[in-house]
Amino acid sequence: MPATATNPKRNPFRRAALFWRETIDELRKASWPTFQELMNSTFVVIAAVLLLGVFISVSDFSVFNLVTFFTHMVAK
Repeated sequence: MPATATNPKRNPFRRAALFWRETIDELRKASWPTFQELMNSTFVVIAAVLLLGVFISVSDFSVFNLVTFFTHMVAK
């Protein structure tokens, strides 16, 4: 079947153009945050990453020391 305007499946350039048009249409429908909402969300993400980083660091340090303690106990 030849590629036509009604059958864009055979032509990769038409498929790419159709994809691009549909992407732009969907982006226009999207609800974009205000600057204040964006700043608040950014603050929440940074705070969460810092808290998670501290938790992982403390956990890693604790487990490392616990394993080292038991390793030295068994080695004696």
